[in-house]
Amino acid sequence: MDTKHYEVIVVSPRNYFVFTPLLASSSVGTLEFRCILEPIRKYSPKIQFYQAYADTIDLKQKIVYCTSNLERSKNKFSLNYDTLVIAAGANSNTFGIKGVGENALFLKDVSDARRIRQRVIECFEHAGQPNITEQEAFGLLHFAVVGGGPTGIEFSAELHDFITEDMARLYPDLINLVTMSVYDIAPQILGSFDQSLREFATKKFTRKGIKIRTGRKVKEVNERKLIIEEDGEVPYGMLVWATGLTDNPLTRSMGNQVVKDKSAKRLLTDGFLRVLDKESFQPIDNVYALGDCASIQDYDLPATAQVANQKAVYLRKVLTQIAKDNPIMDIKPFKFLNLGSMAYIGKKEAVVDMTPVSNKAKESGRLAWIFWRSAYFTMTVSLRNKMLIPMYWILTWLFGRDISRF
Repeated sequence: MDTKHYEVIVVSPRNYFVFTPLLASSSVGTLEFRCILEPIRKYSPKIQFYQAYADTIDLKQKIVYCTSNLERSKNKFSLNYDTLVIAAGANSNTFGIKGVGENALFLKDVSDARRIRQRVIECFEHAGQPNITEQEAFGLLHFAVVGGGPTGIEFSAELHDFITEDMARLYPDLINLVTMSVYDIAPQILGSFDQSLREFATKKFTRKGIKIRTGRKVKEVNERKLIIEEDGEVPYGMLVWATGLTDNPLTRSMGNQVVKDKSAKRLLTDGFLRVLDKESFQPIDNVYALGDCASIQDYDLPATAQVANQKAVYLRKVLTQIAKDNPIMDIKPFKFLNLGSMAYIGKKEAVVDMTPVSNKAKESGRLAWIFWRSAYFTMTVSLRNKMLIPMYWILTWLFGRDISRF
């Protein structure tokens, strides 16, 4: 944002930005958590920041009502605005399935990654106790992932690397009891990728012993068992839920003021990213939305970091032009440039699909992995993290991943 023309105020419950493409790596210790965090205050010193939740927004009065997110303070306050940008993200969609919220782990933030790492180690420690039967150990060492998209596949790959490269050495008596499964209601994993890349990833997972359970519908989740419509009861030690997005409390509270799409319940915007009013179905002046919490009317785009980043760059240009008194209608509507997709599939291999750019632009295997690592390395924001990330890659290669529970 141009701080010469705008007084910028940011409200967020966390005081850092998470580089989510490397969240799966941090969940198993390939990278440490600090490598994927960017402190908001440090890299945006000219803005005013409040660590708080935005509870509700009164669009007519132009007021945001907030509650501080501090351990010893739940102070409530309100902020007036002239221009509002809503980038509140989205919650994981449990699809109303009983027990998912209580028993599954998610992968949306660093706190989730820490819980996953602790749970994996806990499963091995528990299975190694002297009074545990082999059948109980089988259940504890079944690691299940629901979601066959890039997040679920990359996490499964990172977890498999962690187990086979580090836990196998530390728990040799238990490694033969470990099983991993990926469940998805879709007929194939990585549904947005080119068909040949889907088949390559499926073949590699199968060779590694990771079971691909597509066409499966989860009916219920309890503390120790998945209930699958096609398979019945399936014991598990850890379940990671990596499928679907839904609205969060803030966007949910705006349902009587704005238009929302029917599928993911996201805020509906026009091509200039302006939120649409529920009564008039017209764009609301100076109220914008982007990221996972928003979608453009009649322009279906995936809820990915790539889309969110391009929207953010576009909106910055729009607001700069408006500050210079240029009418918004003189600006072209947002157009997404699809640069393709990437996914790590384990053992220093990846799939890269750039067929939206060129029909033949796709790669798999070791070369794709080098491209995957290089791309995400260059996307990191700070010089600090550009130094930390390769350093931890080297440390992991030399000494293995950290298995401390803390």
